[in-house]
Amino acid sequence: MHGFDFKEIQEKISESFRPWQRSFHFWVRATNIYTGYKVFQLRVSLVKDAKKQEEMWERQHEQAADKIYFMCSDLGGFFLKIAQLLAKPDMAPAAWVKKLVTLCDQAPATPFDAIQLVLEKELGKSIGEIFETFDEKPLGSASIAQVHRARVKGNKMNVVVKVQHPGIERLMMTDIRNLQLFALYMQRTDIKFDLHSITKEMEKQIGYEFDFKREASAMERIRCFLYENNKKSPVLVPRVLRDMVTKRVLVMEYINGIPILSIGDEMAKRGINPHGKIAEAAKHNILSSLSRAYGQMILKSGFFHADPHPGNILICKGQEVALLDYGQVKELPDKLRLGYANLVIAMADDNASGVSQSFWEMGLRTVAKCVNEQQELLRLAQTLFDTKMPAGQTVLQPFSDDSSIKKIAVETFPEELFSVLRTVVLLRGLSVGMRVNYSCAQQWRSMAEEALLASGRITRDGKGRSRRQASLGRLRPGS
Repeated sequence: MHGFDFKEIQEKISESFRPWQRSFHFWVRATNIYTGYKVFQLRVSLVKDAKKQEEMWERQHEQAADKIYFMCSDLGGFFLKIAQLLAKPDMAPAAWVKKLVTLCDQAPATPFDAIQLVLEKELGKSIGEIFETFDEKPLGSASIAQVHRARVKGNKMNVVVKVQHPGIERLMMTDIRNLQLFALYMQRTDIKFDLHSITKEMEKQIGYEFDFKREASAMERIRCFLYENNKKSPVLVPRVLRDMVTKRVLVMEYINGIPILSIGDEMAKRGINPHGKIAEAAKHNILSSLSRAYGQMILKSGFFHADPHPGNILICKGQEVALLDYGQVKELPDKLRLGYANLVIAMADDNASGVSQSFWEMGLRTVAKCVNEQQELLRLAQTLFDTKMPAGQTVLQPFSDDSSIKKIAVETFPEELFSVLRTVVLLRGLSVGMRVNYSCAQQWRSMAEEALLASGRITRDGKGRSRRQASLGRLRPGS
């Protein structure tokens, strides 16, 4: 008779309880933060002095920031992605940003022996057989995987080895389902925005991130597109070592550079005034290259890198920009891509009726609760899909009483558009952080026009001006 392996049974029981435990911790904490704000709203409404109200809000945001920080930090996994999303100067109260930005690249590293097991099982050989050198200390650790620097035997190429944290997929899927329920509740009670669609799209995107074979293909596809469509690609994309890719391991070329957030420190180190003309020109060039790459990917190919958070952007020699991590990519159906091209032109031209038509074409449904509906719709489009900040503002307050999201309810938001929205929001966060206020709609206008010309949606007249075709997804008059 075989003896029971109590340790193994204990581990299996503990493993199956982990998702329940996480769910419990999430709901206790999320409810605490939410009810804290609801009680506070009642308290602050009794205070008449505007300055005192402002001070009270600041204190409340600071308290909530601490709670959100500890929830994301303790639970890790998907909540580190949430911290990443919220830690943008234009997305959340300043107190949240200040606290959460420190979490962005702080996922705990998996011990090397566990990483070695995954690596050798996936590649079918020992580390010593494949690599000449392999740094046991990771270059960085994110929510899904960590990366190590190594050198391949034979061709002596310097590479980055991306290895998935063991058991992370199950935990992150638990997190996102809890978040979906919470989003559904918020949508029905407080925020008139289709949050549930956004979390559904997140679930789909995160699910893809666990397959590194898919990521390798995406990286190669984007690299080809950008390198073929430009004399010189606006961004560097790492090359993949095809024979070293599995579902949980990805080996790619090592690109040397500094993280975009360290650019100010790097300039100061070199004796360049971070607010002087040289620094300003460098920031403009960096942002322009990055934004141009995104305009081309979204509008011309419809297949784009959907995760431009600062941790994925390196600045290399000669102000070149490298774009890393292709776990989150998105492919837009042509109807949505061309509808978005129309929206870009309408936003760039401040054309309110054009915005309304583009929203309809993309399946974005809104209900207005204000008098000047068209102008508010234009404001809403620019808040969601343009990087330009209103004059004198460095923080967008999407849920303030004056915000267009309060005046216009978004009833249906196509899931695929969330990745475009997120990309624009992250680009805007970078531009605010670098103190460069620019409009991606203005920069992308010519690309949007080219996309519509290529599709036959618009034609050029004899003088080279573009002319819109009579039918834009609508019936012709009298047909």
